[in-house]
Amino acid sequence: MHITEGILPFEWFATWFAVSTPFVGIGIYQVKRKKRSMPGYLPLVGLLGAAVFVFSCFPIPVIALNGMATSHPCGTGLSAVLLGPFVSVLVAGIALLIQALFLAHGGLTTLGGNIFSMGILGSFSGYFAFKMAQRCRLPLFWCGFLAGVVSDIFTYLGTSLELGLLVIRNGESFFRATAEIFAVFMMTSQGILCLVEGAVVGFVMVFIYKRRPGILLNLGVIRNDTKPIGK
Repeated sequence: MHITEGILPFEWFATWFAVSTPFVGIGIYQVKRKKRSMPGYLPLVGLLGAAVFVFSCFPIPVIALNGMATSHPCGTGLSAVLLGPFVSVLVAGIALLIQALFLAHGGLTTLGGNIFSMGILGSFSGYFAFKMAQRCRLPLFWCGFLAGVVSDIFTYLGTSLELGLLVIRNGESFFRATAEIFAVFMMTSQGILCLVEGAVVGFVMVFIYKRRPGILLNLGVIRNDTKPIGK
């Protein structure tokens, strides 16, 4: 989710940058460490970075929010499962920066906030949803499906929280504003998009499993007894 440039006042612009920066820093450290032990890791990071960029590059205006935010697929559920949540935050941050600089999608003052919602919340929620689904011994498709859906939902929730916090200075209810914004997201395009993205992530995971299972094994995504789909 992209909050439009100029929406966040300075105190929130600084707060979200302060929250997001350590996650990006850890992501950089993990990329440097993993590329030494895994020769094909850096090209995979680049490939998934391109996927996240393309996924999140098709803004759909949320008419009810009067231009304050746009909706779109995210891609961070897939990148978090394959690369880990911290590297996924880095990937999302780079994609958001390029979009802000060259496509006027999102913004520089809202970059920290957008990284928080799409990068941090999207990546970590999708990653843990995938791991919990694995613990429940669900087939790989449904593990991927849940990762994509949950990642998107938490991304929308994060954007709703950030916009909801803006009404506090006017004496309005933060909880009511957040709930209303989140409801607008889910009742318009996002309710459908999260299901579509979940299916895409599920099919991608199964496709990789069938064609190059060694990638998933080397990344620690699956075990040898993983089932791609249910019977």
